[in-house]
Amino acid sequence: MSPSKKFVFITGGVCSSLGKGISSASIGLLLERQGLKVAMMKLDPYLNVDPGTMSPYQHGEVYVTDDGAETDLDLGHYYRYTHSPLSRISSVTSGQIYDAVIKRERRGDYLGKTVQVIPHITEEIKQRIYSCFDQEKGTQVAVIEVGGTVGDIESLPFLEALRQLKYDMREECITIHVTYVPYLEAAKEIKTKPTQHSVQMLRQIGLFPDFIICRSERPLSDELKEKISLFCNVPREGVLEALDVKETIYEVPLRFKEQSLDQLLVKKLSFPYKKTALKDWENLIKKESKAKKKVRIAFVGKYVSHQDAYKSILESLSHAAIQLGIDCEVHPFEADKVITEGHLDPQIHGFDGYLIPGGFGERGWLGKILTCRYAREKKIPYFGICLGMQVMVTEFARHVLKFEDANSTEIDPSTEHPVISLLEEQRDIRAIGGTMRLGAFSCLLKKGSHAEKAYKATTVSERHRHRFEFNNKFRDQLEEKGLVVTGMLKDGDLVEIVELKDHPWMVGVQFHPEFKSRPLEPHPLFLSFLHAASRR
Repeated sequence: MSPSKKFVFITGGVCSSLGKGISSASIGLLLERQGLKVAMMKLDPYLNVDPGTMSPYQHGEVYVTDDGAETDLDLGHYYRYTHSPLSRISSVTSGQIYDAVIKRERRGDYLGKTVQVIPHITEEIKQRIYSCFDQEKGTQVAVIEVGGTVGDIESLPFLEALRQLKYDMREECITIHVTYVPYLEAAKEIKTKPTQHSVQMLRQIGLFPDFIICRSERPLSDELKEKISLFCNVPREGVLEALDVKETIYEVPLRFKEQSLDQLLVKKLSFPYKKTALKDWENLIKKESKAKKKVRIAFVGKYVSHQDAYKSILESLSHAAIQLGIDCEVHPFEADKVITEGHLDPQIHGFDGYLIPGGFGERGWLGKILTCRYAREKKIPYFGICLGMQVMVTEFARHVLKFEDANSTEIDPSTEHPVISLLEEQRDIRAIGGTMRLGAFSCLLKKGSHAEKAYKATTVSERHRHRFEFNNKFRDQLEEKGLVVTGMLKDGDLVEIVELKDHPWMVGVQFHPEFKSRPLEPHPLFLSFLHAASRR
């Protein structure tokens, strides 16, 4: 390992859901704006090989990389804030680590030695961290976020691996601890004791934080920062606050910069400092605060009660809204609760646009179909993503082609009109994890279509995560009635995009465009959808 390679370790304390991923992404952005080449990695302590088989209620959305890795949603934050290379190397779980070590043991690679957490598990973790630098030539800094909370038994091997790295390369590693500083309403006081205990646990492991980022609902006084500095053995300038932002999470890098974190980081990493240019991010925040025209979008999904289940889609809508200068008001609806006596509930009528995201399983299927029908018949902009595209095809087949039993074989394997069906190569697969069509595929766009006009290109690359596909046996019948295929897999016969003739904007895509939207580079399809909705 070259001594020029630097590491930034980010741990969490007191409780979860502190925004550690956003803090990590913001730090990656600040380092990039210093002219450094950054790679980011998430270490997750759970024993699942990846989150692909986990319920969105458990884990939020699954973020997919170009190379087809199903990863933690924090990689979505990394993508939106930075230009870090993201691949299956960027997401490491305990399940992957133990699986690799046990396979080596079964092959006899350890030559009869007793296989233990130290050194075998920790060495595997360290090798994964080193590989972070192999994704792109010239990478200078690896930002490593450890999932979970200090004190969890599951994360101990990861923290021990970081301790060993810091012991071996003391000058090349820094540790940032994100912690919670609560305000007790009854006492009318902000309490630092949980942070002190959290740092104490980290120090017992052998990791000593260089910076502490304090999540809090209320500003911390200089006196409290001095107290945290003294009891946690961190220089005063290394104690930073991370208050709840007023407008958007994209303020976080600006708030860190105001506290000179950019300057402190590069100094600690022994890189020369130059003024951090964040004018584009400042303009982004100003533009959002000035948005006047309101657009109301009905968001009909299965997991809308969990705020992280559709994180990338909601962020993509936000990116497009900021660019267009509009206030996008998203109204979530549980798909299985929008039906009253067999009809679409009036509460979901009259929105400016309808979006149905991806998902799996039968629950809410009819609610989505009725929503799609309403948008089609009322000529209201509709955006179907993955399952939302399959809903659009099924609804059209039922109510325009009059195939009353038209369905996806995921919902009804015995339907006589399987307009969405399983591919032959998928039929014999029994394992659930990592066996779908995953990752980036090239798509050819039909000239003059909404998609081609949005992308301003005829070939695009988008990421997929699904198992069922458009059934080409019904293509001619569907197109004859006005459901047009406008995107096809390059070098293949899989349908990627469908649109409706004689409709202001009705587009279904089999891929997940939300995975490739950034605040400064909104995705073309989200821009086009919101633009159409704003014209109503």
